[in-house]
Amino acid sequence: MAARSYPSNSVLAFEIAQQSTVWPTTLERVHSMGGAPHLAGLPVLLTGAGTSAYAASAIAEAWPGAWAIPSTDLLLASEADFLPAWPALREGGWLVSLARSGDSPESVAVVEKVKRLLPAVQHLAMVCNEAGRLARMPGVQVLCLDPRTNDRSLAMTGSFSNLVLAGLCLVHQPELAKALPAISARVEENLQRHNRVLQEIARGCKDRVVVLASAMQALAREAALKIVELTAGHVAAMPETFLGFRHGPVGFLRADTPVLCFLSSDPLTRLYEMDVLEDLRAKGLGRLVVIGESALSQTEREWFLPAAAPALPDTLRTPFEIPLIQLLAYHLSVQAGIDPDNPSPDGAITRVVRPFRLHDASSVV
Repeated sequence: MAARSYPSNSVLAFEIAQQSTVWPTTLERVHSMGGAPHLAGLPVLLTGAGTSAYAASAIAEAWPGAWAIPSTDLLLASEADFLPAWPALREGGWLVSLARSGDSPESVAVVEKVKRLLPAVQHLAMVCNEAGRLARMPGVQVLCLDPRTNDRSLAMTGSFSNLVLAGLCLVHQPELAKALPAISARVEENLQRHNRVLQEIARGCKDRVVVLASAMQALAREAALKIVELTAGHVAAMPETFLGFRHGPVGFLRADTPVLCFLSSDPLTRLYEMDVLEDLRAKGLGRLVVIGESALSQTEREWFLPAAAPALPDTLRTPFEIPLIQLLAYHLSVQAGIDPDNPSPDGAITRVVRPFRLHDASSVV
């Protein structure tokens, strides 16, 4: 889709807008590699750093028996017996590494470490950059996505949704292929039709946002990260479960705080979620932004945004529900006086994490 609803000079806005046109190419590339029959029945460990770690978690939510552990954790595990996947992988299995650039130091170091400690494990890298170090490592099978997924902007947007979609397609391709045309059309329509609503939410936001989801925890964490990244920390964001939020985290909430509520596609789970929303309304806490299948009875202090894929199980919805929140983060960035294409001009955050010293046992004095 053309990014005509957003400023034509914003790289980030364009990359958010084009996701629905790129998703079919991801399905095609996974299909061309034959899906994952060679992974079937074997232990699978999914890994990545930062947003790519959240992508790994989103895939693991829909992959029975798979584990997701950030590469930043794997790098520090000198004796990895405490990691749940480790004993299962001793006899073989797969390490699936996710990355946008494939040049982050953890990405390469973890593959080298697993090769050394678990030589029976096979390696698959899902990347957005065919020229990155991870894609060129010997002994690593590579699934390289469409070049358009290699976001030029600092924040990962299309790279996140396409990496998640690729991983989900390894085990759920028929279901996703059938649903994708309608979902893509709905996402394109939502981004254009609800752009002004998102601007309104951003204008009313002072310094914090809450993101609630029951099953889609990777989605909630990634949404929160995008808000923090694109506002350079001017807006803090807290991801939580609906029921977990009722306890200590509810103290984070103010009367004017936007609360992004991803309603579950599961009817029973949704009953609990609606009870939490009623409790927040009764206490006058937060301004609810309800993201679901159909508009419910709302107060004048609330907003409704249509979910992109409410008919899918929650474990398959993450790549399709994130674009609206990416666009909200874009507007929050503008509202905070930040350039969304360069939200960290002081270099606190960089597109590719800078190299750092790698240590081993010989480094300890």
